[in-house]
Amino acid sequence: MAKLRICLDARFIDGQSGGVQQAVIGLASGLCQLTDGDEQYFFLSYSNYHEWLQPYLPGSGQLLLGEAYQELKKAKYKQFLVAVSPMLQELWYRLKYFREAKALPVVHSDGTIEKANIDVMHFTRQSAFLTNIPSIYEPYDLQHLHFPQFFTPLQSLDREVQYRTFCQQAHFVAAMTNWVKQDLIKQYALPPEKVIVVPRAPVLTAYPTPTPDDMLKTRQKFSLPDNFIFYPAQTWPHKNHLALLKALAILRDQFGLIVPLVSSGKQNDFFPQIEKGIQQLQLTQQVQFLNFVSPLELQCLYRLSRAMVFPSKFEGWGLPLVEAFLAETAVTCSNVTSLPQLAGDAALLFNPDQPLEIAATIHRLWVDSTLRQQLVERGKKNVARFSLEHTARIFRAYYRQMANRPLTDEDKSLLIELPLL
Repeated sequence: MAKLRICLDARFIDGQSGGVQQAVIGLASGLCQLTDGDEQYFFLSYSNYHEWLQPYLPGSGQLLLGEAYQELKKAKYKQFLVAVSPMLQELWYRLKYFREAKALPVVHSDGTIEKANIDVMHFTRQSAFLTNIPSIYEPYDLQHLHFPQFFTPLQSLDREVQYRTFCQQAHFVAAMTNWVKQDLIKQYALPPEKVIVVPRAPVLTAYPTPTPDDMLKTRQKFSLPDNFIFYPAQTWPHKNHLALLKALAILRDQFGLIVPLVSSGKQNDFFPQIEKGIQQLQLTQQVQFLNFVSPLELQCLYRLSRAMVFPSKFEGWGLPLVEAFLAETAVTCSNVTSLPQLAGDAALLFNPDQPLEIAATIHRLWVDSTLRQQLVERGKKNVARFSLEHTARIFRAYYRQMANRPLTDEDKSLLIELPLL
Protein backbone atom coordinates (compact mmCIF):
# COMPACT_ATOMS: atom_id res chain seq x y z
CA MET A 1 0.00 0.00 0.00
CA ALA A 2 1.30 3.46 -0.96
CA LYS A 3 2.33 5.84 1.77
CA LEU A 4 -0.44 8.03 3.15
CA ARG A 5 0.18 11.55 1.83
CA ILE A 6 -0.96 14.23 4.27
CA CYS A 7 -0.75 17.97 3.67
CA LEU A 8 -0.91 20.69 6.33
CA ASP A 9 -1.58 24.32 5.52
CA ALA A 10 1.53 26.33 6.42
CA ARG A 11 0.92 29.46 4.35
CA PHE A 12 2.30 31.98 6.81
CA ILE A 13 4.65 34.94 6.71
CA ASP A 14 7.06 34.61 9.60
CA GLY A 15 5.99 36.67 12.60
CA GLN A 16 2.63 37.77 11.19
CA SER A 17 0.25 35.15 12.62
CA GLY A 18 1.22 34.79 16.27
CA GLY A 19 0.03 31.66 18.04
CA VAL A 20 -1.43 30.06 14.91
CA GLN A 21 1.99 29.93 13.27
CA GLN A 22 3.49 28.58 16.49
CA ALA A 23 0.85 25.85 16.65
CA VAL A 24 1.82 24.74 13.13
CA ILE A 25 5.50 24.64 14.09
CA GLY A 26 4.65 22.45 17.07
CA LEU A 27 2.48 20.11 15.00
CA ALA A 28 5.13 19.88 12.26
CA SER A 29 7.79 19.06 14.82
CA GLY A 30 5.62 16.38 16.43
CA LEU A 31 4.44 14.71 13.22
CA CYS A 32 7.84 14.64 11.57
CA GLN A 33 9.38 12.85 14.54
CA LEU A 34 6.95 9.93 14.44
CA THR A 35 8.89 6.92 13.16
CA ASP A 36 6.36 4.12 13.57
CA GLY A 37 4.12 4.84 10.57
CA ASP A 38 4.21 5.00 6.78
CA GLU A 39 2.84 8.53 6.45
CA GLN A 40 4.46 11.26 4.41
CA TYR A 41 3.81 14.84 5.52
CA PHE A 42 3.73 17.82 3.19
CA PHE A 43 3.46 21.45 4.29
CA LEU A 44 1.78 23.78 1.83
CA SER A 45 3.73 27.04 1.88
CA TYR A 46 4.04 30.21 -0.13
CA SER A 47 6.84 29.83 -2.68
CA ASN A 48 8.41 33.08 -1.44
CA TYR A 49 7.82 32.60 2.33
CA HIS A 50 8.80 29.17 3.59
CA GLU A 51 12.26 29.37 5.18
CA TRP A 52 10.80 29.74 8.69
CA LEU A 53 9.39 26.20 8.63
CA GLN A 54 12.34 24.26 7.21
CA PRO A 55 14.18 23.73 10.53
CA TYR A 56 11.16 21.82 11.90
CA LEU A 57 10.76 19.32 9.06
CA PRO A 58 13.09 16.40 9.79
CA GLY A 59 12.34 12.85 8.72
CA SER A 60 9.07 12.45 6.83
CA GLY A 61 8.27 16.14 6.34
CA GLN A 62 8.77 18.22 3.25
CA LEU A 63 7.62 21.52 1.80
CA LEU A 64 4.98 21.72 -0.90
CA LEU A 65 5.35 25.12 -2.52
CA GLY A 66 2.21 26.74 -3.88
CA GLU A 67 1.64 30.19 -5.28
CA ALA A 68 3.70 33.17 -4.15
CA TYR A 69 2.26 35.55 -1.60
CA GLN A 70 1.36 38.75 -3.40
CA GLU A 71 2.44 41.79 -1.47
CA LEU A 72 0.04 44.73 -1.66
CA LYS A 73 1.81 47.50 -3.49
CA LYS A 74 -0.02 50.11 -1.46
CA ALA A 75 0.29 48.41 1.94
CA LYS A 76 1.68 51.54 3.59
CA TYR A 77 -1.18 53.60 2.20
CA LYS A 78 -3.66 51.04 3.51
CA GLN A 79 -2.08 51.25 6.96
CA PHE A 80 -2.43 55.03 6.81
CA LEU A 81 -6.13 54.74 5.98
CA VAL A 82 -6.68 52.32 8.85
CA ALA A 83 -5.00 54.70 11.29
CA VAL A 84 -7.09 57.62 10.07
CA SER A 85 -10.56 56.07 10.12
CA PRO A 86 -12.33 52.71 10.60
CA MET A 87 -14.70 53.81 7.81
CA LEU A 88 -11.75 54.05 5.42
CA GLN A 89 -10.62 50.61 6.57
CA GLU A 90 -14.03 49.23 5.68
CA LEU A 91 -13.87 50.93 2.29
CA TRP A 92 -10.43 49.42 1.70
CA TYR A 93 -11.76 45.93 2.40
CA ARG A 94 -14.68 46.45 0.05
CA LEU A 95 -12.43 47.69 -2.76
CA LYS A 96 -9.98 44.87 -2.14
CA TYR A 97 -12.62 42.16 -2.36
CA PHE A 98 -14.30 43.71 -5.38
CA ARG A 99 -10.97 44.02 -7.18
CA GLU A 100 -9.67 40.56 -6.34
CA ALA A 101 -12.73 38.33 -6.15
CA LYS A 102 -15.81 40.37 -7.12
CA ALA A 103 -17.41 38.96 -3.96
CA LEU A 104 -16.57 37.75 -0.49
CA PRO A 105 -13.60 35.42 -0.98
CA VAL A 106 -14.18 31.69 -0.74
CA VAL A 107 -11.35 30.49 -2.90
CA HIS A 108 -10.88 27.18 -4.69
CA SER A 109 -7.72 25.10 -4.64
CA ASP A 110 -5.15 26.19 -7.20
CA GLY A 111 -4.44 22.52 -7.92
CA THR A 112 -1.18 22.25 -5.98
CA ILE A 113 -2.37 19.61 -3.50
CA GLU A 114 -4.30 17.67 -6.15
CA LYS A 115 -1.23 17.46 -8.40
CA ALA A 116 0.76 16.19 -5.41
CA ASN A 117 -1.76 13.35 -4.92
CA ILE A 118 -2.53 14.41 -1.36
CA ASP A 119 -4.86 11.99 0.48
CA VAL A 120 -5.82 14.19 3.47
CA MET A 121 -5.70 17.99 3.80
CA HIS A 122 -5.37 19.61 7.23
CA PHE A 123 -6.34 23.28 7.24
CA THR A 124 -4.44 24.55 10.26
CA ARG A 125 -5.57 28.15 9.79
CA GLN A 126 -8.91 29.88 9.53
CA SER A 127 -8.53 30.79 5.86
CA ALA A 128 -8.84 27.63 3.78
CA PHE A 129 -9.93 26.78 0.25
CA LEU A 130 -12.41 24.51 -1.47
CA THR A 131 -11.22 21.05 -2.46
CA ASN A 132 -12.62 17.55 -2.92
CA ILE A 133 -9.79 16.07 -0.86
CA PRO A 134 -10.99 14.96 2.62
CA SER A 135 -10.05 17.66 5.13
CA ILE A 136 -9.77 18.71 8.77
CA TYR A 137 -10.52 22.37 9.45
CA GLU A 138 -9.47 24.41 12.51
CA PRO A 139 -11.43 27.67 12.98
CA TYR A 140 -9.78 28.18 16.43
CA ASP A 141 -12.55 30.40 17.80
CA LEU A 142 -15.68 32.35 16.88
CA GLN A 143 -14.65 35.63 18.46
CA HIS A 144 -16.49 37.69 15.84
CA LEU A 145 -19.82 36.36 17.16
CA HIS A 146 -19.00 37.19 20.79
CA PHE A 147 -17.24 40.52 20.23
CA PRO A 148 -18.58 41.96 16.96
CA GLN A 149 -17.40 45.41 18.04
CA PHE A 150 -13.83 44.32 17.33
CA PHE A 151 -14.64 43.69 13.65
CA THR A 152 -16.05 45.74 10.82
CA PRO A 153 -19.34 44.42 9.38
CA LEU A 154 -17.56 43.16 6.29
CA GLN A 155 -14.86 41.40 8.33
CA SER A 156 -17.55 39.61 10.35
CA LEU A 157 -19.42 38.63 7.20
CA ASP A 158 -16.19 37.42 5.65
CA ARG A 159 -15.53 35.18 8.67
CA GLU A 160 -19.07 33.85 8.67
CA VAL A 161 -18.96 32.93 4.99
CA GLN A 162 -15.55 31.26 5.26
CA TYR A 163 -16.03 29.50 8.61
CA ARG A 164 -19.42 28.06 7.75
CA THR A 165 -18.28 26.98 4.27
CA PHE A 166 -15.15 25.23 5.47
CA CYS A 167 -16.84 23.66 8.50
CA GLN A 168 -19.38 22.19 6.10
CA GLN A 169 -16.68 20.97 3.72
CA ALA A 170 -14.52 19.37 6.42
CA HIS A 171 -14.71 15.73 7.43
CA PHE A 172 -13.75 16.86 10.95
CA VAL A 173 -13.62 20.28 12.61
CA ALA A 174 -10.83 20.44 15.19
CA ALA A 175 -11.03 22.45 18.43
CA MET A 176 -8.30 22.85 21.02
CA THR A 177 -10.67 22.78 24.01
CA ASN A 178 -14.09 21.43 24.85
CA TRP A 179 -15.22 25.04 25.38
CA VAL A 180 -14.57 25.80 21.70
CA LYS A 181 -16.20 22.54 20.65
CA GLN A 182 -19.40 23.41 22.46
CA ASP A 183 -19.35 26.91 20.98
CA LEU A 184 -18.97 25.51 17.45
CA ILE A 185 -21.83 23.10 18.01
CA LYS A 186 -24.05 25.84 19.42
CA GLN A 187 -23.27 28.58 16.90
CA TYR A 188 -23.05 26.49 13.71
CA ALA A 189 -25.31 23.54 14.60
CA LEU A 190 -22.50 21.08 13.85
CA PRO A 191 -23.01 17.41 14.73
CA PRO A 192 -21.09 16.71 17.97
CA GLU A 193 -19.30 13.74 16.41
CA LYS A 194 -17.89 16.02 13.69
CA VAL A 195 -16.09 18.31 16.17
CA ILE A 196 -12.96 16.75 17.66
CA VAL A 197 -10.94 18.12 20.59
CA VAL A 198 -7.15 18.00 20.22
CA PRO A 199 -5.26 19.96 22.92
CA ARG A 200 -1.90 21.46 21.97
CA ALA A 201 1.41 21.24 23.75
CA PRO A 202 3.62 24.31 24.26
CA VAL A 203 5.65 24.88 21.12
CA LEU A 204 8.67 25.93 23.16
CA THR A 205 9.61 22.25 23.44
CA ALA A 206 10.46 22.37 19.72
CA TYR A 207 13.10 25.05 20.34
CA PRO A 208 16.50 24.87 22.07
CA THR A 209 16.46 25.63 25.79
CA PRO A 210 18.11 29.03 26.47
CA THR A 211 21.47 29.08 28.18
CA PRO A 212 22.51 31.60 30.85
CA ASP A 213 24.40 33.43 28.10
CA ASP A 214 21.22 33.62 26.00
CA MET A 215 19.39 35.08 28.99
CA LEU A 216 22.07 37.71 29.51
CA LYS A 217 22.09 38.69 25.82
CA THR A 218 18.32 39.05 25.80
CA ARG A 219 18.36 41.21 28.92
CA GLN A 220 21.04 43.43 27.41
CA LYS A 221 19.48 43.61 23.94
CA PHE A 222 16.16 44.93 25.26
CA SER A 223 17.58 46.82 28.27
CA LEU A 224 15.21 44.93 30.54
CA PRO A 225 14.56 46.04 34.13
CA ASP A 226 15.70 43.79 36.95
CA ASN A 227 12.11 42.69 37.60
CA PHE A 228 9.06 42.92 35.36
CA ILE A 229 5.80 41.23 34.39
CA PHE A 230 5.51 39.84 30.87
CA TYR A 231 2.63 39.80 28.39
CA PRO A 232 3.20 38.10 24.98
CA ALA A 233 0.38 39.01 22.58
CA GLN A 234 -0.30 40.80 19.34
CA THR A 235 -1.95 44.14 19.93
CA TRP A 236 -5.47 43.10 18.96
CA PRO A 237 -8.28 44.86 20.90
CA HIS A 238 -9.43 41.62 22.53
CA LYS A 239 -5.98 41.07 24.01
CA ASN A 240 -7.01 43.82 26.43
CA HIS A 241 -3.72 45.71 26.83
CA LEU A 242 -5.66 48.83 27.82
CA ALA A 243 -7.13 47.22 30.93
CA LEU A 244 -3.67 45.98 31.90
CA LEU A 245 -2.30 49.50 31.59
CA LYS A 246 -5.08 50.78 33.86
CA ALA A 247 -4.15 48.08 36.39
CA LEU A 248 -0.54 49.28 36.40
CA ALA A 249 -1.72 52.83 37.00
CA ILE A 250 -3.87 51.62 39.92
CA LEU A 251 -0.89 49.86 41.47
CA ARG A 252 1.15 53.03 41.17
CA ASP A 253 -1.49 55.51 42.32
CA GLN A 254 -3.26 53.52 45.04
CA PHE A 255 -0.47 51.27 46.34
CA GLY A 256 2.68 53.19 45.46
CA LEU A 257 3.93 50.11 43.58
CA ILE A 258 5.80 50.54 40.29
CA VAL A 259 5.52 47.31 38.27
CA PRO A 260 7.38 47.40 34.92
CA LEU A 261 5.61 45.68 32.00
CA VAL A 262 7.34 44.09 29.01
CA SER A 263 5.12 43.03 26.12
CA SER A 264 6.08 41.19 22.95
CA GLY A 265 4.09 40.46 19.80
CA LYS A 266 3.35 42.07 16.47
CA GLN A 267 2.16 45.67 16.75
CA ASN A 268 -0.88 45.84 14.49
CA ASP A 269 -3.50 48.44 13.62
CA PHE A 270 -4.73 48.84 17.22
CA PHE A 271 -1.30 49.68 18.63
CA PRO A 272 -1.72 53.48 18.27
CA GLN A 273 -4.64 53.26 20.71
CA ILE A 274 -2.40 51.43 23.18
CA GLU A 275 0.31 54.07 22.77
CA LYS A 276 -2.30 56.73 23.49
CA GLY A 277 -3.30 54.88 26.66
CA ILE A 278 0.32 54.68 27.80
CA GLN A 279 0.71 58.43 27.40
CA GLN A 280 -2.59 59.31 29.08
CA LEU A 281 -1.77 57.11 32.08
CA GLN A 282 1.80 58.45 32.21
CA LEU A 283 3.33 54.97 31.95
CA THR A 284 5.93 55.75 29.30
CA GLN A 285 8.88 54.98 31.60
CA GLN A 286 7.26 51.83 32.94
CA VAL A 287 6.15 49.95 29.81
CA GLN A 288 8.14 48.36 26.96
CA PHE A 289 6.64 46.96 23.74
CA LEU A 290 9.22 44.86 21.93
CA ASN A 291 7.25 43.88 18.81
CA PHE A 292 7.99 40.40 17.36
CA VAL A 293 10.80 38.50 19.09
CA SER A 294 12.57 35.26 18.17
CA PRO A 295 11.54 31.95 19.79
CA LEU A 296 14.75 31.93 21.81
CA GLU A 297 14.18 35.48 23.03
CA LEU A 298 10.58 34.60 23.91
CA GLN A 299 11.77 31.76 26.14
CA CYS A 300 14.24 34.08 27.82
CA LEU A 301 11.55 36.68 28.47
CA TYR A 302 9.34 34.13 30.21
CA ARG A 303 12.22 33.00 32.41
CA LEU A 304 13.49 36.50 33.20
CA SER A 305 10.06 37.84 34.21
CA ARG A 306 8.65 37.72 37.71
CA ALA A 307 5.25 36.63 36.37
CA MET A 308 3.26 36.35 33.14
CA VAL A 309 -0.05 38.22 33.03
CA PHE A 310 -2.67 37.29 30.43
CA PRO A 311 -5.69 39.66 30.45
CA SER A 312 -7.26 38.53 27.15
CA LYS A 313 -11.03 38.86 26.80
CA PHE A 314 -11.38 35.85 24.50
CA GLU A 315 -9.25 32.76 23.81
CA GLY A 316 -9.87 29.46 22.13
CA TRP A 317 -6.74 28.04 23.73
CA GLY A 318 -4.31 30.46 25.40
CA LEU A 319 -0.89 29.26 24.25
CA PRO A 320 1.09 31.65 26.52
CA LEU A 321 -0.33 29.90 29.59
CA VAL A 322 1.20 26.53 28.76
CA GLU A 323 4.38 28.22 27.56
CA ALA A 324 4.70 30.01 30.90
CA PHE A 325 4.02 26.77 32.80
CA LEU A 326 6.78 25.08 30.82
CA ALA A 327 9.17 27.98 31.46
CA GLU A 328 8.42 27.74 35.21
CA THR A 329 6.90 31.21 35.34
CA ALA A 330 4.05 32.18 37.68
CA VAL A 331 0.81 33.09 35.88
CA THR A 332 -2.25 35.25 36.40
CA CYS A 333 -4.94 35.31 33.71
CA SER A 334 -8.52 36.08 32.74
CA ASN A 335 -11.38 33.93 33.99
CA VAL A 336 -13.18 33.77 30.61
CA THR A 337 -13.81 31.27 27.79
CA SER A 338 -11.34 28.35 27.79
CA LEU A 339 -8.77 29.89 30.13
CA PRO A 340 -10.06 28.61 33.52
CA GLN A 341 -10.06 25.02 32.22
CA LEU A 342 -6.56 25.40 30.83
CA ALA A 343 -5.19 27.13 33.93
CA GLY A 344 -6.68 24.81 36.52
CA ASP A 345 -5.17 25.60 39.92
CA ALA A 346 -1.89 26.80 38.38
CA ALA A 347 -2.83 30.47 37.91
CA LEU A 348 -4.55 33.33 39.71
CA LEU A 349 -7.74 34.36 37.88
CA PHE A 350 -9.36 37.77 37.43
CA ASN A 351 -12.23 39.43 35.58
CA PRO A 352 -10.61 41.02 32.49
CA ASP A 353 -13.14 43.86 32.58
CA GLN A 354 -12.07 44.89 36.08
CA PRO A 355 -8.65 46.61 36.15
CA LEU A 356 -8.80 46.63 39.95
CA GLU A 357 -8.98 42.82 39.99
CA ILE A 358 -6.09 42.62 37.53
CA ALA A 359 -4.09 44.94 39.75
CA ALA A 360 -4.87 42.86 42.86
CA THR A 361 -3.57 39.60 41.34
CA ILE A 362 -0.44 41.30 39.99
CA HIS A 363 0.16 42.77 43.44
CA ARG A 364 -0.10 39.32 45.06
CA LEU A 365 2.37 37.77 42.65
CA TRP A 366 4.74 40.71 42.77
CA VAL A 367 5.19 40.68 46.55
CA ASP A 368 4.68 36.99 47.45
CA SER A 369 7.57 34.75 46.37
CA THR A 370 6.05 31.74 48.14
CA LEU A 371 2.85 32.07 46.11
CA ARG A 372 4.86 32.39 42.91
CA GLN A 373 6.73 29.19 43.65
CA GLN A 374 3.50 27.34 44.48
CA LEU A 375 2.04 28.36 41.12
CA VAL A 376 5.23 27.35 39.33
CA GLU A 377 5.04 23.84 40.82
CA ARG A 378 1.36 23.52 39.89
CA GLY A 379 2.12 24.80 36.40
CA LYS A 380 4.77 22.12 35.90
CA LYS A 381 2.22 19.44 36.77
CA ASN A 382 -0.39 21.07 34.55
CA VAL A 383 1.77 21.26 31.44
CA ALA A 384 3.06 17.71 31.89
CA ARG A 385 -0.29 16.55 30.49
CA PHE A 386 0.62 17.81 27.03
CA SER A 387 3.27 16.83 24.52
CA LEU A 388 3.90 17.55 20.85
CA GLU A 389 4.16 13.81 20.19
CA HIS A 390 0.78 13.04 21.78
CA THR A 391 -0.92 15.80 19.78
CA ALA A 392 0.68 14.46 16.61
CA ARG A 393 -0.46 10.91 17.33
CA ILE A 394 -4.06 12.04 17.86
CA PHE A 395 -4.13 13.86 14.53
CA ARG A 396 -2.42 10.93 12.80
CA ALA A 397 -5.18 8.60 14.00
CA TYR A 398 -7.78 10.90 12.44
CA TYR A 399 -5.78 11.16 9.20
CA ARG A 400 -5.72 7.37 8.95
CA GLN A 401 -9.42 7.09 9.68
CA MET A 402 -10.30 9.68 7.03
CA ALA A 403 -8.20 7.87 4.42
CA ASN A 404 -9.68 4.46 5.34
CA ARG A 405 -6.29 3.13 6.36
CA PRO A 406 -5.86 0.34 8.94
CA LEU A 407 -5.94 1.60 12.54
CA THR A 408 -3.63 0.37 15.26
CA ASP A 409 -4.92 -0.35 18.75
CA GLU A 410 -3.31 2.95 19.80
CA ASP A 411 -5.18 4.78 17.04
CA LYS A 412 -8.49 3.33 18.18
CA SER A 413 -7.86 4.36 21.78
CA LEU A 414 -6.87 7.87 20.73
CA LEU A 415 -10.03 8.27 18.67
CA ILE A 416 -12.19 7.58 21.71
CA GLU A 417 -9.91 9.23 24.29
CA LEU A 418 -11.70 11.79 26.45
CA PRO A 419 -10.17 15.25 25.87
CA LEU A 420 -8.06 16.77 28.62
CA LEU A 421 -9.89 20.09 28.26
